[in-house]
Amino acid sequence: MLRRSLSNFMNAFTSSDHTSYPFATTNQQDFKNLLSVYLDATLHPLLRENDYTQEGWRIGPEDPKAVLESPDPKAEDQKLVFKGVVYNEMKGQMSNASYLYYIRFQEHIFPAIGNSGGDPQKMTSLSHQDLRDFHAKNYHPTNARLFTYGDMPLAEHAFEISKQLDGFTQTSVDTSIKRPITIEGGPLDYVVKGPVDPMLDPSMQFKTSTSWVLGDTSDVVETFSLGVLSSLLLNGYGSPLYQALIESGLGPDFSPNTGFDSSGRIGVFSVGLNGVKGDDVPKVKIALQQKLQEIHDQGFDNGKVDGILHQLELALRHKTAGFGMDLMQRVEPPWFNGVDPFTMLAWNDTVNAFKAKYADGGYLESLLQKYLLNDRTMTFTMEPSATYADDLKAVESSHLSHKISAFSKKAGSAEAAHKDLTRKELELLDEQTKAPDQDLSSLPTLHVRDIPRQMERKEVRHSSLESASVQWREASTNGLTYFRAISPLEGLPKELRMLIPLFTDAIMRLGTKDKTMEELEDLIKLKTGGVGVSYHSSPSPLDNTTSVEGFSFSGQALDGNINSVYELLRILVQETNFDGPEAENKILQLLQADSSGVLDAIASSGHSYARRYTEAAFSKQGLLNEQIGGLTQVQQTANLANRTPAEGLGDVLAKLKTIQSFALSKSPSFRAAITCGPEASGSNERALSQFLSALPKPISMPADVLSADDYTPMTFFPLPYQVSYAACSLPTVPYIEPAGAPLQILSQLLTHKHLHHEIREKGGAYGGGAYARGLSGLFGFYSYRDPNPQRTLEIIRDAGRWARDKDWTDQDLEEAKLSTFQSVDAPQSVSEEGMTRFLSGISEDMEQKQREHLLDVGKKDVQEAAQKYLVDGMKHARTAVLGEQKGWVKPSDGWTIKNIELSRASETVGASDLSAGDLDKP
Repeated sequence: MLRRSLSNFMNAFTSSDHTSYPFATTNQQDFKNLLSVYLDATLHPLLRENDYTQEGWRIGPEDPKAVLESPDPKAEDQKLVFKGVVYNEMKGQMSNASYLYYIRFQEHIFPAIGNSGGDPQKMTSLSHQDLRDFHAKNYHPTNARLFTYGDMPLAEHAFEISKQLDGFTQTSVDTSIKRPITIEGGPLDYVVKGPVDPMLDPSMQFKTSTSWVLGDTSDVVETFSLGVLSSLLLNGYGSPLYQALIESGLGPDFSPNTGFDSSGRIGVFSVGLNGVKGDDVPKVKIALQQKLQEIHDQGFDNGKVDGILHQLELALRHKTAGFGMDLMQRVEPPWFNGVDPFTMLAWNDTVNAFKAKYADGGYLESLLQKYLLNDRTMTFTMEPSATYADDLKAVESSHLSHKISAFSKKAGSAEAAHKDLTRKELELLDEQTKAPDQDLSSLPTLHVRDIPRQMERKEVRHSSLESASVQWREASTNGLTYFRAISPLEGLPKELRMLIPLFTDAIMRLGTKDKTMEELEDLIKLKTGGVGVSYHSSPSPLDNTTSVEGFSFSGQALDGNINSVYELLRILVQETNFDGPEAENKILQLLQADSSGVLDAIASSGHSYARRYTEAAFSKQGLLNEQIGGLTQVQQTANLANRTPAEGLGDVLAKLKTIQSFALSKSPSFRAAITCGPEASGSNERALSQFLSALPKPISMPADVLSADDYTPMTFFPLPYQVSYAACSLPTVPYIEPAGAPLQILSQLLTHKHLHHEIREKGGAYGGGAYARGLSGLFGFYSYRDPNPQRTLEIIRDAGRWARDKDWTDQDLEEAKLSTFQSVDAPQSVSEEGMTRFLSGISEDMEQKQREHLLDVGKKDVQEAAQKYLVDGMKHARTAVLGEQKGWVKPSDGWTIKNIELSRASETVGASDLSAGDLDKP
């Protein structure tokens, strides 16, 4: 349905005790289409055995295509291995140490609930019949909840839902509420093994947390109050538990289970740390309990509570495009735990009830006393094991051997079992090959004629204030003003550019000479809806080889508080104290926190890192993105985090002060954007003028020449993952060129008609596809959680020829255009209206022309684009793969092998090591 719909959301969410199947669209006919398919798919799925073996798990030859096509296949191609899309997905997920810690923690505190994602070690014990039985037991209307939100007539889709449900009769379902373990008998202590994180100091490899089981979450007022309590304890660098645990040096970052979990019928509160030294593990709990007692004795500051309530008020006023989805996710967990969903929607009643209790005095302190000032705790620790990855492989190998032995016994011999498993794999391969041509005529679809040829325009106006260009978007904002500004930089040296992410973190961490970070955070919460400073870069829609970079500033507040946004941004950027006695230590803590999570971040989106690396070869924009958010940035963070005390960070602090001197200045190209109600335009103009007039003049910087010539055509990054991530990129055309439209359509055709089947269904990767970056002028391919990237790259290299020779039908083009316009016409939050032209320079006239080009793309256009940019252009391609290095990765075959030096204890493996200064060199 992804290519037969204008939906702006379509997916499924697997929660710990329920699965939801949400979709969203602004088109009424599309809503009816998706509703019918979703209900039919969930209540009446086919659940064929081949679907189960493809998506779940199976055993088959490593390369069935080689076995099929070669008269004498190689032994490694015939080798039997575990396969399956979800099997490989979860192997990748379980490579994420933070996820692994959280899952093992959940298994101990909530043994009644299994790993809803699936543990690969246990997955192979399941059968196709288990799946069918699970569906028959659980996927019944008696066990279901239905939720709709929007402005379409309720009666119409209620009638359609009723028709689908009328065929069922009431049945008996398991309505028992899953509860956590009981800790009433005293403290519990669990220790499990986990992987070593090469990004961290070898002595800082423990994760540990302390948890309390709280009260019944059906008491919505108390649950809300405990959420406020959790925010007071944990949110922000100035929070008391951050200061007591992280700022004290016990660990660089909170553990992944830290916080108040109210998704179950009984709440759980946890606090813990990553990157703890073995000897410090017991100290974490002691420091935590001491700090909680101190907080109780001192009491909570009224201003901090007011700040949290102010944030809630602004969140309710903020008009987001995903409001309905947010509402659903707020209602679902308590609804499945027996709470009336309408109670969850009575938000103002809950807030007012909290205010009444808090006004009596001592309320939050009493909750702290009731639930946390005791030793009815569960301490959960993951200790590092240098053999963890090898042990996993050994377990998988043992499971595989037992399974093959069972098959052999059933078949009569090992040879017969191998032959039978190979036959089944080839049958599945044949079915997968035919899948792209299956008859889909029974599925409903929209048509291109349902897409308006004229785009919906958002009126903006422009003015000039204090020599700055200002864009105004006047709309209904519920009394909020949104501010954005771009301060461009010319010729920024690489050594400073690469420190901008650290700078934007540091100004939210260090405080000033007059105010601590805690005081600044309190002001931000009490006066604004948040302020932000970040790096900005954007290519020109006229020339994708150029790019503008600089600083982006943002903030939102009630109309009457917008001056606070400007003042706080000024203080944070211009007055942050990089000379304070604790500045160096706090910067080191930021670096260590980033390092402690980066390996998991790469595991979650390794294909994005691979794409950034390949794209860096083609344009200034690609190179800037790589330096700021790619593997180059990862390497620099690791280098700085692992400096010795003797080396220190004095040079880094000096560079951060240099960045501070020019970050917020009145350059000739400084520009701002304001979104507000018409009634607030006058006051906003006065406030903005006052802010702009006080900005200092810019300083000059030495020119710096960017070069992307050193990026090699094929690069492999060895990383300790069970599955791989791959990307391949090619240069195309600027945004305004008509040729960009067929490339957009081609990316959808390749993804849905070819790559999904080849990379996911046949190859077993969790995902893969093609993309076209219209503004950046790039076309690319990717795969993630991929057990066979070598095969994927072969498919990618041949994708252009396949698309060129394909006899595309009118239906194919219709579906590709529908897929494309899902994002083109996606609803926007009011704060994002007009931001495309402000941030990237794309005018509405440009957008309208691009829209017309997309709607008019024909078969010949697609084939010519495939030939010119993919077939002929493949010689310019850049390829990157992240994952376990195997025998096919050879320098003699053109591969450049680059190791990311993750810590000083990392062993050097492969052809070359990288430093922050030479990551982009062969």
